[in-house]
Amino acid sequence: MEQQKPTLEVCLSPALLHLYDVKNSIVVIIDVLRATSTICTVLYNGAARVIPVASVPECISIGEQLGANAITAGERDGRIAEGLLHGNSPFEYPREFIQDKTLVLTTTNGTKLLHMAKDAIAIITGSFPNLSAVCDYLVAQGKPVILGCAAWKDRVNMEDTLFAGAVVSRIREHFTVDCDSAIAAETLYQVSKDNIQEIMKQASHYRRLAKFGLEKDIQYCLTPDGANVLPIYRDGELVAAE
Repeated sequence: MEQQKPTLEVCLSPALLHLYDVKNSIVVIIDVLRATSTICTVLYNGAARVIPVASVPECISIGEQLGANAITAGERDGRIAEGLLHGNSPFEYPREFIQDKTLVLTTTNGTKLLHMAKDAIAIITGSFPNLSAVCDYLVAQGKPVILGCAAWKDRVNMEDTLFAGAVVSRIREHFTVDCDSAIAAETLYQVSKDNIQEIMKQASHYRRLAKFGLEKDIQYCLTPDGANVLPIYRDGELVAAE
């Protein structure tokens, strides 16, 4: 008798997470534009860790406690949050700036979902720049998976759904996929994958960020494997898995 494969599901919004069995699953936090793309880039470029926090005051407070080796950063609605010096662009964190430092990061959507998933078997973060690392890890673990889209203020968004679809497309043979959201995400990815940059121009967050001249960020965040490390959440911080 063939062994039952673990389930692979997609949660399209944090507002729906309560409908899923988080405690018995690995949860992948997806916030393509730009939190999880920046997190993997920062760790790829040698940061010691990323501490995700919910609020700007908490970000500033932790940064002050950690001292000179900490960088406080974050955004609200796509722009650098008031009171912080750095934002959520992956291009702000080259190796010569971030290596061996701690990034304390607060974002509009991604950090909220990460804290909501705290009871999961394991929590990792995913985006196109670390697509292969995410897929390899999920297959190797052989456990139920929830691909959790950070969305935009609880509203489903295109970029996170596309990434979830890319993961489903790549690893579905190792899992049981009996989830309409997963099938829908994979379908969207399959019809978009050959022209993903152009199709994303229809997305609300693309237009929101493009108004601030961040097209370069968007292009990077939609390109596979530019920062192929696996950020894993342990004891309140994200570190690169060994």
